[in-house]
Amino acid sequence: MTDLRVAIAGAGGRMGAANIRAVAATPGLVLHSAFERPGSPAVGRDAGQLSGLNALNVIIGDDAEAALVGADAIIDFTGPAVSVMLAELAASRSLVDIIGTTGCSKEEDWTIQKAGSAGARIVKTGNFSLGVNLLAGLVKQVSAALPDYDVEILEMHHNKKVDAPSGTALMLGRAAAAGRDQPFDENAILSREGHTGPRRRSSIGFATLRGGNVIGEHTAFFVGETERIEITHRATDRGMFAAGAVRAALWAKDQPPGFYDMADVLGMKE
Repeated sequence: MTDLRVAIAGAGGRMGAANIRAVAATPGLVLHSAFERPGSPAVGRDAGQLSGLNALNVIIGDDAEAALVGADAIIDFTGPAVSVMLAELAASRSLVDIIGTTGCSKEEDWTIQKAGSAGARIVKTGNFSLGVNLLAGLVKQVSAALPDYDVEILEMHHNKKVDAPSGTALMLGRAAAAGRDQPFDENAILSREGHTGPRRRSSIGFATLRGGNVIGEHTAFFVGETERIEITHRATDRGMFAAGAVRAALWAKDQPPGFYDMADVLGMKE
């Protein structure tokens, strides 16, 4: 069986380095190329050495289209505008496109999903951690079982994260809404300030913390009149996100063009 040739977007970042290490360590995958934005200090360096490995003889470039020549798949944890551009390139080349980017607008998400129907095999999720995806399943079940309990989502990340609430927090909120068969957008309270009035029972509230080098912590609270249930996930190494991403790439290569998430990869879709 031919190895899946993978291009790493955002190769100079912390997740880019974790993805390079994961690809290098995974049978069935080979690092084909790596690229960064023009002007990045990572451009021109060996991708393996930059990520803490021995040299892999893959030099980080700054031209996305050139990096995709001969590639079978992209792993992309960059930013919304870049992810939209790469999804469209993936569609035009019938590539696997694994997207861990968060903070996309509805329009950007729609464009990425459209690329799935145009020829790409896209897996996009707010979190590639296997544990977080199992957590989302638990949140949906608990939310359905306790329809009268208040739902609140608390998340904390490092001080360089640019979007809030996190993609994972939103994923958990959507899972809670799905458990109660209620629309998420109409009930999500993404922040609170000032005289907010009493809490609506159907609300799904969010609180955001930022500080230090926290990789990611998420807690779903289910609060009743006489008890409180807390379900928590704490990330301790970015390698877990990369492990999920490479698992998704290996799964997606055998799928028809379309738009998928980790529930599909893990066989958790109802």
